[in-house]
Amino acid sequence: MGVMSESAALVVEVHVPLTADTDVVEGESRFPWIETLVEFTAELDELGEIFVVEEGDVFNDSYVIVITGADEATLTGVANRVANLPGIPTGVFAVVTDSDADELGQGTVIDIS
Repeated sequence: MGVMSESAALVVEVHVPLTADTDVVEGESRFPWIETLVEFTAELDELGEIFVVEEGDVFNDSYVIVITGADEATLTGVANRVANLPGIPTGVFAVVTDSDADELGQGTVIDIS
């Protein structure tokens, strides 16, 4: 990845593996943690801590939420908090990139859990 352009905003993608919950009753979501994840990041967005650019993209067998609106430490901290939410599968990682990236997954990968 090249040098970030002056106009590009810092973006962190939070990738959560699409690991199905094996205890789910038939007819319920196999990924009940997605609701927890979306509520958590939406709440942070409402509080003005971060801005959720995109939520719920599926990319390479991961559920991806794209966040911005804060510095790198804050955004990767949010990824860390996501990894610690109840029911979130292990294997969460963040990708530090910018708003000019052509597609998901281009940037510096930081293993979270």
